[in-house]
Amino acid sequence: MKNSAAQSATSLPRAPRDDAHTRMTKYFTMMAIRVACFVLMVVVTPYGWYTWLFAVGACFLPYVAVVVANVAAAPAQRAVPPERAIAPAAPPGTAPGPAGVIRIHETDAAPPPSPRQDDP
Repeated sequence: MKNSAAQSATSLPRAPRDDAHTRMTKYFTMMAIRVACFVLMVVVTPYGWYTWLFAVGACFLPYVAVVVANVAAAPAQRAVPPERAIAPAAPPGTAPGPAGVIRIHETDAAPPPSPRQDDP
């Protein structure tokens, strides 16, 4: 069964390639921060409270990075019909859509028979 509502280009979700690229960028950024935390934990002396802060970052950032990377993009918001984008909505009781907007609807019905010559 066909969907009667037309799909608007503005209501489409992000391309999977773009979504994956964004999530991988977030993941690699967080992993770079984790490596920096690990290196700073070992290199910075004298050891103190900040050593523990770096250790916590090195231990828990992988978990946070995976959770953030697995969150997909939010679904697209509901699209505005093209007629509204062109002109305001028609008052009640008038024809739908403003003048100058052409809508094409597909139907499954067979074309009407051609008129015969002997019909008055």
